[in-house]
Amino acid sequence: MSTSFKIIAPDTTLRQAAEIMRDHDLGYLPIGENDRLKGAVTDRDIVVRGLATGMSGDESVMRVMTDHITYCFEDDTIREAAEVMKAEQIRRLVVLNEHKRVCGIISLGDIAREHHDRHLTGDIETAVAQPGGHAHAMDSGMTFIR
Repeated sequence: MSTSFKIIAPDTTLRQAAEIMRDHDLGYLPIGENDRLKGAVTDRDIVVRGLATGMSGDESVMRVMTDHITYCFEDDTIREAAEVMKAEQIRRLVVLNEHKRVCGIISLGDIAREHHDRHLTGDIETAVAQPGGHAHAMDSGMTFIR
């Protein structure tokens, strides 16, 4: 799990988000306002949903973000987090503490490094590649699976 993450405001521009990603070597930024998660944006969202459709770098990340946040808790096991990622077809998962505050982001790479089960990471990659997952949806809300 990475604990070096940044939460950006909804009015952050695509350019600013891309610069934060570049400067901090991040590919995923949670978006928050008034102590609440509103969504998240990935480097792919900026390029595919934003720039490739003709948006300017001055547009808000709100225009391209995914507003469905899936999360787990910091006391969940790596396997539990991996199963959530597989079920939701996502490569990154927000990790919350007992106060429901973001305390980290777990990625497929983290699971590969910490849980030396190639089948588990392969299963997640296979699930992510399937059409119809939340990674491709623009529905609102949060999902937690325990």
